[in-house]
Amino acid sequence: MREIILPHETVMLDKFASDLSLEMLYAGRGIITLTSVSVDRPGLRLAGFFQFFDPQRILLIGLTEHEYMRSFTSEERTAMIGKLLGCGEIPCVIFSRDLPVLPEFMDCARATGTPVFRTGKLTTQMNADLCAYLSRLLAPKTTVHGVLLDVSGAGILITGNSGVGKSETAMELIKRGHRLVADDSVLIRRVESELIGTSPERIRYFMELRGIGIINVKNMYGSGSVLSEKEVELVTELKDWEEGKEYDRIGGEGETEEILGVSVPKLTIPVSPGRNLAILIEVAARNFRLKSMGYDAAQELIQRTIGR
Repeated sequence: MREIILPHETVMLDKFASDLSLEMLYAGRGIITLTSVSVDRPGLRLAGFFQFFDPQRILLIGLTEHEYMRSFTSEERTAMIGKLLGCGEIPCVIFSRDLPVLPEFMDCARATGTPVFRTGKLTTQMNADLCAYLSRLLAPKTTVHGVLLDVSGAGILITGNSGVGKSETAMELIKRGHRLVADDSVLIRRVESELIGTSPERIRYFMELRGIGIINVKNMYGSGSVLSEKEVELVTELKDWEEGKEYDRIGGEGETEEILGVSVPKLTIPVSPGRNLAILIEVAARNFRLKSMGYDAAQELIQRTIGR
């Protein structure tokens, strides 16, 4: 059973600043906890309207909000900013357009431990960058037991029972010039209608091979043998060969597997002595690419047969 992980991410300040090219002005509590993909322009909040306000959103201060605060006295600014930042544990505040941060704002930020950043980007551009960043970071995600590779440009997720030969097959594909994304535990995020797979940080680029042990694929085969993430486009399940079972020999059954609500094409490849699984998966990837471009060999053969 797959583990579904609810959106909740804790990000270190330096990484957050680096990811979004921000200048850190005040570290505050030292971390940012993100649970909302929305960004708040707090003009209405500064004016005193707090209905529907979500304190778990990042606050983005643009020229309008900045000039509105400047129109008040220092005491009035302190009161309105204190009320805003005192509503809850706001993740952080970002000032756009390299705006100078008012002293009253920094005082209230220090009092509440709220991190403060600044950027030279326009407010609308920063808002767009934040929305894209949060949508990706907080996308619905799940973990799958398997191996994810980039095979001939296609994202292939190899699944199957423990010991069926997933890692050994992946190793052969890597030797043939394809790239590893994740082994054993594949972290999959749904970003809009796409499934983006990656590896948990602690095991990235490591593989376990029975009888040999743990290897680091990047160190052993070079940076060209690995990839940090890849869209999951095709699932290939390895299953022990069952005598008497009828397997698809034409490729027209159209089997799929649902991951986070997205249907992904799926192939079931029977495993038996003498079958070169790496070559079969390589062929499956190339055939998938041809189908994506509109060519289906099975349909062409059927049409030729019917046309006789």
